[in-house]
Amino acid sequence: MEYLQTGYGVNERRACRVLAAPRASQRYRSVADRRDALRMRLRALAASRPNWGYRRLTLLQRRQGWAANHKLVYRLYKAEALGLRRRRPRRRVSAARREKVAVPSRCNQTWSMDFMADQLYSGRPVRILAIVDNYSRESLALQAGFRLTGEDVAGALDTLVRQRGIPTSIRCGPQVRRDNGTEFTSQAMDHWAYSHGVTLDFSRPGKPTDNGLIEAFNGRLRAECLNEHWF
Repeated sequence: MEYLQTGYGVNERRACRVLAAPRASQRYRSVADRRDALRMRLRALAASRPNWGYRRLTLLQRRQGWAANHKLVYRLYKAEALGLRRRRPRRRVSAARREKVAVPSRCNQTWSMDFMADQLYSGRPVRILAIVDNYSRESLALQAGFRLTGEDVAGALDTLVRQRGIPTSIRCGPQVRRDNGTEFTSQAMDHWAYSHGVTLDFSRPGKPTDNGLIEAFNGRLRAECLNEHWF
């Protein structure tokens, strides 16, 4: 339509008559709600949780009071091109900015947890969940098992909460890591953190200094215990 008007110098009525197009369709302007506020919130949630799909983002939005079903969230999720990226160049990961982490000022304010891998004398692999208080540097829990799931991690945290109270935040390893798997990012852990009001602070891949306290503790545990004994 614009080509006919500018190229041949005709008005809109003549151009519509030539193309047999209704003028009402030409002048129609959409009045549909673009959901701009919901789009902005969805982009913010997707940026803070890059490994979450639209279904888990829908759950987060419902918790925050947004009345949007999964079909609407999926449509906006696709329109904003927020699909998961399975492979990201390492240079982008290492160049990601991270806000300065607050230093804890009291016990039971911030915990750190991570997994360690070892094997028995028979060669059977075993995993150890370590939880440390970031202020007192105290080892709160060491749970070993052949298979530790997200439910096991939540159970260990429930035991600590009954003994010591609820922390403000828990620092974990990166969301994509071979030795961690999906235990820290599972639905069981997400539900536990939400129900207790605890923030899960994930470190960046390839940046062990983001959670240096638990990394140092794991190094001492391996040198003084795991490497010195057979189990």
